Amino acid sequence: MLKIWNTATRKLEDFIPINQGRVGMYTCGPTVYWNAHIGNLRTYVLEDILERVLEYNGLKVTRVLNITDVGHLTSDEDQGEDKVEKAAAKSGKTAQEIANEYATRFISDALKLNIKLPAPPYLCRATEHIPVQIELIKILEKKGYTYKTSDGIYFDTSKFTTYGSFSGQRLEEKEEGARIETNPEKKHKTDFALWKFSYPGGVSRQEYLDSRFHGNDDQKNTSADAGRGTRDIAQRQMEWESPWGLGFPGWHVECSAMSRKYLGQPFDIHCGGIDHIPVHHENEIAQSEAAYGTRLANCWLHMAFLLVEDQKMSKSLGNVFTLSDVIKRGFDPLALRLFFLGAHYRQIQNFTWEALQAAQNALQKIRNEIRCWDEPSGGCPEEEADFIGAFNDDLNAPKALAVLWKLISSDKPSSAKAASLLKMDRILGLSLADYIAKPIEIPEEIKSLSEKREIARSNKNWKESDELRKEIDSRGWLVEDTSEGQKITPK
Repeated sequence: MLKIWNTATRKLEDFIPINQGRVGMYTCGPTVYWNAHIGNLRTYVLEDILERVLEYNGLKVTRVLNITDVGHLTSDEDQGEDKVEKAAAKSGKTAQEIANEYATRFISDALKLNIKLPAPPYLCRATEHIPVQIELIKILEKKGYTYKTSDGIYFDTSKFTTYGSFSGQRLEEKEEGARIETNPEKKHKTDFALWKFSYPGGVSRQEYLDSRFHGNDDQKNTSADAGRGTRDIAQRQMEWESPWGLGFPGWHVECSAMSRKYLGQPFDIHCGGIDHIPVHHENEIAQSEAAYGTRLANCWLHMAFLLVEDQKMSKSLGNVFTLSDVIKRGFDPLALRLFFLGAHYRQIQNFTWEALQAAQNALQKIRNEIRCWDEPSGGCPEEEADFIGAFNDDLNAPKALAVLWKLISSDKPSSAKAASLLKMDRILGLSLADYIAKPIEIPEEIKSLSEKREIARSNKNWKESDELRKEIDSRGWLVEDTSEGQKITPK
């Protein structure tokens, strides 16, 4: 039985699905204003591993992955510019073009890492689910959980008596630790936006312009305003009519609305990065449970941070790397996947290029080893049991990898090892079926160079031997000197 550390209860629990044989799983996806970096990708890979483990255990998984293409502000809270709109203004493209471009890049990165993405409609965009988000806010309004300010409709966290219990902070503690608030109309620092107005008060753009430039008793235009002209008033590209006025949903609303639409409430598992615990997931729980009177999800999994050279990723430090950066440096995307498997999902992992090189070397070693194996037949039940046992122990990937290496190095028939390795790769996702029992075809010119090098070595002509090694290397092949002679493998 799979055991998982549940963030909500802070303990290791047996995973028991709500509906026998079926699992509903929601995973917070990317905000598509820029490329996903390797820290984001670690979370998505490990969530993919969880889905594969559930399926290995015979469960049918319905996974929902959202794409945030509106409502996520630069502050990650309720003030500032929309990340997608800001990227659009900077690039000269439309917000929709920016969202489409980076959603496509995310999907491409995921596929290169062998992440199994949900099929539509379960791979869902916030902009395509505005009506269900509005419906959720209307329910909260009817139940008395909302209030209006000049910039939007807010959730009153003081009305939700258990607010803060998910992150382990009381409301007072969360307020003390909140960022400096720029909206003095909020009743509490922890209150969060459900719907943001495009223009103050929820009026239309024309109403706003009329009041600002023609003046009225409540809001007189200034000479500075008059000099600017209406063309200088920013107009949002992504905005919708609502019962409260023209605007757009807050960041947190989409996850509550879409998870309920596709999975119901409660559902089995909610995943995300550890940084989502104190705000995003706390707010999801509050609005969902306030609206529908039942818990949002039974089990919560959170992936720990990825550091780079023992430092937090930061553009100012120049250490925010994407999958494209990894590929440009000559690394196989699946080497990055194998690297991520080298640490437990609840442990902070430190990325270095040297560590990634070690993962690439290990991946190449596996591929080279299994090429000479016989076709899969039978299996190694003991190793298979140990392997899934490790993953069923709170997704202990490092322990599972140790079982993998033990299997590879064992003296059991290669056909049996191949059969078991294919089963293991259903979880690992390293595409090992492409290499089992598929010997390398070494070109004749490489064979000739290696034979010349062998003669040079037998004559102790080390200079010529090194030159021939470099020549072989320049043509995309590696030479390894073993007790059985030269071993030639592709780079």
